[in-house]
Amino acid sequence: MLSNLQPQAPDKILMLIEEFKADTRQGKIDLGVGVYKDPEGVTPVMRAVKAAEQRIWETQTTKAYTGLAGEPEYRSAMAKMVLAEVPADRLASVATVGGTGAIRQALELARMAHPGLTVHVSDPTWPNHLSIMKFMGLPYVEYRYFDVATRGVDFEAMKQDIARAKKGDIVLLHGCCHNPTGANLTLDQWREVIDILQTTGAVPLIDLAYQGFGDGLDADAEATRLVAQSLPEVLIAASCSKNFGIYRERTGILIALAETTQARDLAQGAMAYLNRQNYSFPPDHGARIVQTILTDDALRADWAAELEEVRNTMLGLRDQLAAELRQLSGSDRFDFIAHHRGMFSRLGATPEQVQQLKSEAAIYMVGDSRLNIAGLNQHTVPVLARAIIDAGI
Repeated sequence: MLSNLQPQAPDKILMLIEEFKADTRQGKIDLGVGVYKDPEGVTPVMRAVKAAEQRIWETQTTKAYTGLAGEPEYRSAMAKMVLAEVPADRLASVATVGGTGAIRQALELARMAHPGLTVHVSDPTWPNHLSIMKFMGLPYVEYRYFDVATRGVDFEAMKQDIARAKKGDIVLLHGCCHNPTGANLTLDQWREVIDILQTTGAVPLIDLAYQGFGDGLDADAEATRLVAQSLPEVLIAASCSKNFGIYRERTGILIALAETTQARDLAQGAMAYLNRQNYSFPPDHGARIVQTILTDDALRADWAAELEEVRNTMLGLRDQLAAELRQLSGSDRFDFIAHHRGMFSRLGATPEQVQQLKSEAAIYMVGDSRLNIAGLNQHTVPVLARAIIDAGI
């Protein structure tokens, strides 16, 4: 049986990681893998996470299963963090295996509710979005999003494309810190997107993987909150990997907002059923950490303060890189880097130029020229800037 399996295409980012590890050159720079790194190149465990784990270790008396939907206190705390005002009569939720699991469960739920749907997804988007949909056999179409010339959002083209979505279709949107481009919609543009969704009857699925990494915890959720307040049905997939730094704990949540209490109850039952089919009970340790932090004033304050340090570090690196490139190029054509938000920016380089950066300067980034800003520090920024200019980008 197993000999009948077909070889699977390797993940390009994972291949890049292995290639970077095998490179023996001194001073090599990894801008590919999507994790936050401090100036020493370490992905740290946050202070509040350490404190929460200590408290859990001291007080936890059992490792018995939690509920199919996850711990209610965790789901409540996460819904409040994402939405601020929680519409209890409309809201269903389940703990998931990371943000990726939340995306998968959201698409499964949408297909159960409307088997003939099409998913509308930005061009470009996080590659795993497309991989999951292809594996599920879900039909999807890409809507124009990134303007290669300006490295900003091609909003007029985006509006034209998402207006083609039909009632019951899914429009997949990045809540903040767009991956892989770093280019975000303004709040006024979000309002126009909402108008289009109200007209078409399509349902937004918001991927909120980087809340707190862009303009701040509340600012990064502002668009998602506006969508939730404006539309009858909304799906939100949120991740704790980045903002709590618990990547390996695989902690996420799927939130569904329904139009009626009856529809909310149906959604809650279907989501718990999907958890049961896919992994039975969701993992609890990471969720317990998040719950402990969000429900304790002192821990939450310390976590929020450290998250601000992380965010401001990335903003500082963006400003430094844009300034270095402005000086070296004698132009403002790289100022978009300072305007982008989150971990990533897309340079707009060709695959050949990306290869040149790797072969000549030992600088690794994804082939579409997505670079992880958090992979830099103040000493490597000038090295990258010079290499970008030398590669003719």
